[in-house]
Amino acid sequence: MTPLALEGRAVVGARLASPSAARNRAPIASALAERLAEGARVLEIACGTGEHALACVSARPDLVWTPSDPDPASRASADAWAVEAHGAIRHALDIDVMRQGWAEGLSADAVFCANMIHIAPWEAAEGLFEGAGALLAPGGWLYLYGPFLEGDATAPSNLDFDASLKARHPGWGVRALADVDALAASCGFERAERLDMPANNRLIGYRRSAPGRRTS
Repeated sequence: MTPLALEGRAVVGARLASPSAARNRAPIASALAERLAEGARVLEIACGTGEHALACVSARPDLVWTPSDPDPASRASADAWAVEAHGAIRHALDIDVMRQGWAEGLSADAVFCANMIHIAPWEAAEGLFEGAGALLAPGGWLYLYGPFLEGDATAPSNLDFDASLKARHPGWGVRALADVDALAASCGFERAERLDMPANNRLIGYRRSAPGRRTS
C-alpha cells in the first residue's frame, strides 16, 4: 500500500475508514451488483480499508469476496469489516501483484481493483493483468476503477491529479486508457465496457478472451 493510499484514513480498532472509499463505495457496489454473475467469486486487489468489499456483498449477498493487500494494516482492517458480512467476505490475502506468480493456487470468476494503478509503478499494472490472465478462465472479468487519461475527453481535474502524482513519485501517474487497453490485449483481455462514475472516474471492464501473449 502506497503512502498516498494511507493518507486521511481514520482508525477505529483494527478498522480503517477512508474518505474516498466513503464517497465511492456505494456507486461501485451498485455498478458491480448489476454486472457480476450470480454467486461470483471475486478477488479484490489492493483492497485498502476493506470498505468496498463490505459494500459490494451488502448489495449482493450471493457474492463470495476475497480481499487482498500487501499492507498488513489494510488486511487487518478488511478482516475487521468482514465481521459484518456473515461469511461472504473471506480472510484477506497477502497479495503483491509485482510478485511473480502471485495468482498461483488461487481461483476466481472476477478480479476487481480500485485506485491502484495510478499510485503504483507501471509494473504493478503489468503484474495485475499478467496474474489475472493466469487466474481467470475465458469469459472472466477484470474490473478497474479510477481516473484515466482519455485525450481531449480527460477532465481537467484528472490532469491536475496526474501532475501532482508525478511530482510525488516519478513512477506514478494517471494512466492513459489506451495504454491500459494495450496492456490488457497483450495479456488476453479485451475492453468490453467503460462506465462513467462520479467525480470523473471510470469503471472499466476487461473480459478474458484468449491466452495472454506476454513473454516476460
